[in-house]
Amino acid sequence: MKNNKNSLTSHLLELRSRMLTIVSTIIVCALILSPFANYLYNFLALPLTNVLPKGSSMIAVDVASPFFAPFKLILLLSIVITFPVIIYNFWAFVSPGLYQNEKKFVAPILISSTLLFYLGILFAYFIVFPLMFNFFTSIAPEGVEIATDINSFLNFAIKIFFAFGLAFEVPIITFLTVMLGISTANSLSRKRPYIIVFAFILGMILTPPDVISQILLALPIWILFEFGLMLAKLASKNKGKSNTT
Repeated sequence: MKNNKNSLTSHLLELRSRMLTIVSTIIVCALILSPFANYLYNFLALPLTNVLPKGSSMIAVDVASPFFAPFKLILLLSIVITFPVIIYNFWAFVSPGLYQNEKKFVAPILISSTLLFYLGILFAYFIVFPLMFNFFTSIAPEGVEIATDINSFLNFAIKIFFAFGLAFEVPIITFLTVMLGISTANSLSRKRPYIIVFAFILGMILTPPDVISQILLALPIWILFEFGLMLAKLASKNKGKSNTT
């Protein structure tokens, strides 16, 4: 009983240490980025400001928005940048309780899911934003001046980044679905039409009500599903061969 209590205490102390490391890393990163807050916000808004009509600009509706919008961006950007540190500390905390074969399985999943999330954000910024904002500004009624609030734009950008970051996790979800025995590769292949329809429904829910952004979210989900399915089939074949030998 005493050993169990000591073990629980040591786990809680380690968890506190890991959490303090994560929080302090985020704070340090935010402090380093804070002098560049306005520059980073301007960089984030480039896909919009580049397509605004001549003479138009972004506005701040609330008095405190010029301060809080860049500050909010810095905080969220710090979390994104330090995500590998968060993942490492999570891994260091749970890995002692895993078997060797589980460690070989979980580590690549954590690394690849982090990289895919970053890839989704980059895809949204460099591909989706320019097309989306060009479409929005081009269909504005004549006589309507486009003046986007900086805080509203930031919230919109965060929503899109989060949507595409999660969408790019589809290969991991597909792979785990097969490897954990929840479904089979053949079963998922047969359900492909429903998954494609579901991808477009997600595009309608997670993106603005325009066709371009919905397609730009649905198509990567479909393609990444096919990629995850291919990996799952290969892994299943290798697993079958190892079991027979």
